[in-house]
Parts: sequence; C-alpha cells; structure tokens
Amino acid sequence: MTVRLVIFDCDGVLVDSEPVARAVLVEQAGRIGWAIDPFRFTGHRLGALVAVHRAETGRELPEGWMGQVEQALLTALSGGVPLVRGAVEALTAVAASGLAVRIASNSSHAEMARKFAGTPLAALAGAGRVHSAGDVGRGKPAPDLFLAAAAAEGVAPGQTLVVEDSVPGVTAAVAAGMSCLGYAPDHDGQRLAALGATVFADMVALPGLVAARRGTAVAA
Repeated sequence: MTVRLVIFDCDGVLVDSEPVARAVLVEQAGRIGWAIDPFRFTGHRLGALVAVHRAETGRELPEGWMGQVEQALLTALSGGVPLVRGAVEALTAVAASGLAVRIASNSSHAEMARKFAGTPLAALAGAGRVHSAGDVGRGKPAPDLFLAAAAAEGVAPGQTLVVEDSVPGVTAAVAAGMSCLGYAPDHDGQRLAALGATVFADMVALPGLVAARRGTAVAA
C-alpha cells in the first residue's frame, strides 16, 4: 500500500523534552525516598510509575504524589524545551510533499501545549492533529493511540508510517500494523531494529526515507 499518513512521536522525535522529564522524575521520587532509574520510563506514560513502585516497594504511592509529579513537569516545561535538530524541517518537508501528518504521544495535551508553545508545532495542535494517550485510555506500547490517529485521518494502518524513538513506541506501531522508522541519534538502534523499525540517526535523512516508502520525491 502507498503511504498516505506519517505519524510523529513527540518526545525525543520532535522535542528534546526527555532530559527535563527525567530530571523531574528523579527529584520527585527522591522526595518520597524512592531511588529510580528514569531511563526505564522512556516512552511510557507517567502512570507506569504506579505499578513499578508497587512492584519494587510493595506499597502504594503517597496520595496526591502523581499529581505533584505532573504539576512539577508542567512547571519545568514552561521554561521552554528545545526542538530536536532538523525535526520541524523534516516534518514540514513531509507535509509539503502532500502526505498527511499527525503527532501521537503518551504525553498529555497540557504537556504538549507547553512543549509546542512558540514553535511551528503549535499549529498542528490547533488544527486537531495532535493525539494523546489520554484520549484513548491505553497508551503505547498498546496500538490504540496510533490506530486512533489513523482513523481520525481516515487512513488504513497499512498506509501509515510512524516515526518513533522508543521501544514502547515501535512496539505500538508494529502492533497497529504500521511500518515504522526508528530515530536513534545516540545509539545504534539495535533494540528498535529488532522490533521491526528501520533505523536512522539524523532527521536530515527523514524526508528521503519517507520518499523511498512512497516511491516519490520529497524536497528536503
């Protein structure tokens, strides 16, 4: 099938927000005496903290703590988040080629609004082309979020290409029956490739990779 829709992940693909999120998680977990490795939550919803804490400690999280984490994250994001180098240019080139583009993230709409503020990505949010796991109940690695984004565009999963950088994201794309490009700028992408993604390391290459899937040219 011909690719008609490209769905971009948000964190780590379009915006470099993951260092901010990891710092917030470490600080807030430290407040309750919980030493965590924040990298294990890359690509997951904040709600994953609940089950991990219960498994590691045998206790429930303090009442209200999750809300404090969410608020601390929103506050931290308000300081501005850098864009991934070349990401907006790549997304713009893909859209200019005639393909539909959407963003689908485990982050909440409130978080993404802070991340996109003052950037060209805010226009996609205003056009209703941004999807949150909170819209569907089950986030990545379940396929629900990507399936909902494709359905909103009226495009079949087999005509959809996903751009992801995390194991949960690639897992979700494959489960949804979509092809996937795995962005791995800081590692060899072996885990992403093992799950079925075609790995690339530089956003400059993305328009060409998309074009190859279509058999048509995309202007960089």
